Amino acid sequence: MEITASMVKELREKTSAGMMDCKKALVATDGDMEKAMDFLREKGLAVAAKRAGRIASEGIVEAYIHGGGKYGVLVEVNCETDFVAQNADFKTFVRDIAMHICSSNPLYVSKEDVPAEVLEKEKEILRAQARNEGKPEKIIERMVEGRISKFYEENCLLEQPFVKDPDQTVSDLLKSKIALFNEKITIRRFVRYERGEGLAKKEENFAEEVMKQINK
Repeated sequence: MEITASMVKELREKTSAGMMDCKKALVATDGDMEKAMDFLREKGLAVAAKRAGRIASEGIVEAYIHGGGKYGVLVEVNCETDFVAQNADFKTFVRDIAMHICSSNPLYVSKEDVPAEVLEKEKEILRAQARNEGKPEKIIERMVEGRISKFYEENCLLEQPFVKDPDQTVSDLLKSKIALFNEKITIRRFVRYERGEGLAKKEENFAEEVMKQINK
């Protein structure tokens, strides 16, 4: 099948991968867009694994303010070289991560960052829920391990569906950028502020508010 420039452009827009990588993926999958996207994601996994041992000490700290100072985020994203840190696509990626944090309010970067005592407390709650549902003890632990993934998805940045593209997780997006820049990239840390946090206030759907701003 002939691989056209428009097909390459479409795949690049969907994945943010390099033009040559997009063309190679389309050639390898005989022009099948969905398979080409899977191909690039698999490549991203391979590149991420290859880069895992590298040192990423460059990067940028991004500030994101929303709602006229109502919400604010500081996030540090590291890469290997200053050249990538100054790249416009990298800066956009970091800003997208800051915006996602502002919208989705994760508590940790990754599953590994969840304190053991927090995780055990959550598991105890899930065990109690399972017992209240009348589940037999012999399968409760398996149920707890299955349900804890929901806790990770809600609270760990890398496990959350990316706010601008819920079909991929933040981890998927990160791996695509590692493949794109061919460098180790890590989301090191973040802090999220909300004006009046901890004080009584009316309920708001902040994620919906952010999406309205994105779609303007």
